Amino acid sequence: MKKVLIISLTLSIFALAFSMLMSVSDPIAPGGDPAAESPSAATASEAPVSSSPTVSAVPNAEYAFHDDDITVRVSEGGIINNMSMRDYLIGVVAAEMPASFEIEALRAQAVAARTETLYHILIFKSVTHPDADVCSDPTCCQAYKNDGELREKWGPAYGEYIEKITEAVQSTDGECLIYENAPIQAVFHSSSAGQTAGSQEVWKFSLPYLVSVLSPETAADVPNYVSSVTVSLSDFKETVLKFYPDAVFPKDKAKWVTDITYTGSGRIMTLRLGGVVVSGPVLRGMFGLRSTAASIKVGDKNVIFTTTGYGHGVGMSQYGANALANQGKSYREILTWYYSGVTFADEKDIIIN
Repeated sequence: MKKVLIISLTLSIFALAFSMLMSVSDPIAPGGDPAAESPSAATASEAPVSSSPTVSAVPNAEYAFHDDDITVRVSEGGIINNMSMRDYLIGVVAAEMPASFEIEALRAQAVAARTETLYHILIFKSVTHPDADVCSDPTCCQAYKNDGELREKWGPAYGEYIEKITEAVQSTDGECLIYENAPIQAVFHSSSAGQTAGSQEVWKFSLPYLVSVLSPETAADVPNYVSSVTVSLSDFKETVLKFYPDAVFPKDKAKWVTDITYTGSGRIMTLRLGGVVVSGPVLRGMFGLRSTAASIKVGDKNVIFTTTGYGHGVGMSQYGANALANQGKSYREILTWYYSGVTFADEKDIIIN
């Protein structure tokens, strides 16, 4: 007998809760990943959509929950294209995760991306593209590449890789992650420093399915896993004063950066820059750091930031997912590893009432 998933008016409760999450103003500036085949760290994934949520589904409407039966309105550079969920997900998975990754990791990415897309369609409506469900800007929604871009990206490997990505999407057709009968915000990031972050560490709001868990990737798995950013003392001072004009920098440079506190997952929670309290995510945005799992050294001429991992650290680690796949974990085991207490909705109908 075919099961039915009921997504009820509890969506409005989720929307209210997430509106509190979305109001956080901490900037996150992920920058570009110098590793050509490393996953995108700037995704929806990278930061929640900063918009007021609405329940866009029509009450009592029924949707056939096959990817080919769902139309997604995608804004690409301001141009809205309608495409099937299947075609959209192929472009997302191909943009968000290297095709060279294990198939189970790619399947996990497909389910996470599908869930995130449903979350946007059913719960949130971005003010930046009100006529579209999602956009191709990874700092707003999810990264997406069309067929032409993928052919250019992969070159001679296009045939092999598009077949692999398509298989990952089709073999998980219609599957999404839910918590209390609603699709979750399935955020993800590139790599963690041994442990993911809880949502409250980044966005000041605790979500029961986005808690800190161990993540198995290491420097042997991840390009540029440990990296550094060197800033001259003058540039450091100028940057801080741009954001915090009241900051004071004494002659004793050891007092420029003080009182560093860390979260349970080992990321900078707060610190003082020139005597002003700054959060870890804000620090990351100010200096374009790859993550807040960082140490800071103030020298005679420079300030050196040393970071581990890439991305905000919340939800699924993409390199961690690949490491788990290499250990023999299935995509469902990977997803329940990173998203706590979720269940799979692979029913063929969604009824919204």
